[in-house]
Amino acid sequence: MGMLLLLLSYSLLFLVLFLTLKSLFQSRKLRNLPPGPPPLPIIGNLNLLEQPIHRFFQRMSKEYGNIVSLWFGSRLAVVISSPTAYQECFTKHDVALANRLPSLSGKYIFYNNTTVGSCSHGQHWRNLRRITALDVLSTQRVHSFSGIRSDETKRLVQRLLAKNSKEGFARVEISSMFNDLTYNNIMRMISGKRFYGEESELKNVEKAREFRETVTEMLELMGVANKGDHLPFLRWFDFQNVEKRLKSISKRYDTILNEIIDENRSKKDRENSMIDHLLKLQETQPEYYTDQIIKGLALAMLFGGTDSSTGTLEWSLSNLLNHPEVLKKAKEELDTQVGQDRLLNESDLPKLPYLRKIILETLRLYPPAPILIPHVSSEDITIEGFNVPRDTIVIINGWGMQRDPHLWNDATCFKPERFDVEGEEKKLVAFGMGRRACPGEPMAMQSVSFTLGLLIQCFDWKRVSEEKLDMTENNWITLSRLIPLEAMCKARPLATKIGV
Repeated sequence: MGMLLLLLSYSLLFLVLFLTLKSLFQSRKLRNLPPGPPPLPIIGNLNLLEQPIHRFFQRMSKEYGNIVSLWFGSRLAVVISSPTAYQECFTKHDVALANRLPSLSGKYIFYNNTTVGSCSHGQHWRNLRRITALDVLSTQRVHSFSGIRSDETKRLVQRLLAKNSKEGFARVEISSMFNDLTYNNIMRMISGKRFYGEESELKNVEKAREFRETVTEMLELMGVANKGDHLPFLRWFDFQNVEKRLKSISKRYDTILNEIIDENRSKKDRENSMIDHLLKLQETQPEYYTDQIIKGLALAMLFGGTDSSTGTLEWSLSNLLNHPEVLKKAKEELDTQVGQDRLLNESDLPKLPYLRKIILETLRLYPPAPILIPHVSSEDITIEGFNVPRDTIVIINGWGMQRDPHLWNDATCFKPERFDVEGEEKKLVAFGMGRRACPGEPMAMQSVSFTLGLLIQCFDWKRVSEEKLDMTENNWITLSRLIPLEAMCKARPLATKIGV
């Protein structure tokens, strides 16, 4: 009898959902929504979603146009792959599209969607943005961390030197080294402590390993393709243990961050770290600088500045290995503008426009976030004549736009020289646009440019074989290499000047 009642309840629920969706779908044309594939009852178009999601959205845009309607359950999503529509979104409708999409990952990882990247527009977000702009990523703060970036990059060069021999080129696996570099950069900025490498200051090596594995697991679970975010009844079953795994990740992260905050709070002498600076402000303004806000800002820096920087370095060096003529030009620029008698400094970067173009071209082909963090409309708007109702998910396929042959000549080819043309850089969308654009762009460009420049200046590089590198992507929310990067490197005389 109990089972029969349960089945009847489910049947009634599905009938109500079906009739609701049917009513929505039948009025679709009357509301002048963007075109898209016909949805199914209950699930909408969720059955069509495929990984990697940015390539799926690109296929949809080729079939239906650069503004496409998809239904995630009963929720409308509009996918933008048009630069003019993108510009309209974040100039004309910037405030209306300033909200974020609540998600399971936001609930468990980002403190119930209260961090700077996950919370919707409002007073709380304005407060976090103010703290970020003034206390975390201001020009002065970014500059104050230049010593950390220089130290960590030189440590990377020393690790590569240790693998070199007098016999010539040495084979190195550099993806893990880039990981150590970017994590130590960010962790030292956040807490003043090195987490990775042979000279790590973290006593519990197991904790460092767990921290890295937790990040990897989190990246695998995040993204707009999580069906449980759009069909709440699936959460009753949690078939893939997504919610269970997110709860575990949340607990592990929170424990580590609490330990870091408590350790910094107990120090007698405060260091030049983000947490120390925020704890000092907490003493006079506790209502603005709570422990949860400090942990949320630390998470934002970790997720925004680690895997994205690692990926950009990997893809940049991969592109140079596959295009030795570009690598040669970059080396000539460094030798001319900096010389062969001293090492590159961050202050030299403005004199290296070709190095910058290499990174811009890498960001075009391999943006760290191929799909920008989704926005949610807070009111009814129109985008290029199409109606976009309130509470619609608006998704920007940056990867698709940056590979659109209608926008770029030889769109899939690696050509840094394309940025010789004035205005081309403005077509990039890797860091977003408007009030929700990534605030860490200046620091990311500074860090990646300096590291790549120093590696080119200190070493000769070539592929491990005559075949070009496999450029297959991982199916994560961030665009990373599926196969760890291996290369052959040989120290140039200048590398011996490295001292830590």
